[in-house]
Amino acid sequence: MLTRKQQELLIFIDERLKADGVSPSFEEMKAALSLKSKSGVHRLINALEERQFIRRLPNRARALEVLRLPEALKVERPALTLVSSRPEPRPVPQAMLAANDTVVVPLHGRIAAGLPVEALESDRSLSVPAALLGPGDHYALEVSGDSMIDAGIFDGDYALIRRCDTARDGDIVVALINNEEATLKYLHHEKGMVRLDPANSAHQPQRYRPEQVRIQGRLAGLLRRYH
Repeated sequence: MLTRKQQELLIFIDERLKADGVSPSFEEMKAALSLKSKSGVHRLINALEERQFIRRLPNRARALEVLRLPEALKVERPALTLVSSRPEPRPVPQAMLAANDTVVVPLHGRIAAGLPVEALESDRSLSVPAALLGPGDHYALEVSGDSMIDAGIFDGDYALIRRCDTARDGDIVVALINNEEATLKYLHHEKGMVRLDPANSAHQPQRYRPEQVRIQGRLAGLLRRYH
């Protein structure tokens, strides 16, 4: 489920790509969304990329590709304006699916987004909008810690995980360390080691031998409760 700002940015990028074939600059995105700094744009881009709505094209500056638009709710074209000589973007096609379609996934305790902690098994479950998950077998974990906040993942969020035992560099994964502790981090391979990167400059990357790390899933979505 995307936030309003994430939806606005996604549609803005999509419109510009359809109109010009070139994604907008970070400065243009900041102005269009009335953000105070480019760091806010970076956080939104990272969140959209992690949720697989966009991807960055390698070896090209300012290169973004829109993979899909939201389908769980009606996408309304936001009133974003940008002073520019570019032609008027074409409207984004609108689509709406049933917003009340849910699936029940097992909730397996808490997972660290800081230092690794034990991933607890439990008999609890969580009802999740079906549009968030896609194909495959999924489970949920409650996030503990602040090391992934720059990726838009906060303490108390529910991470929706697609079960798998392999992942690509740059994926956010559940990594089981020494068959004892689990953590939620970016995955990278570096000089024969596995590096698990946080999304918070206050935390340091963690490095392990490949045999110490077992991938137990990739991040597929995120749920947040508002009190």
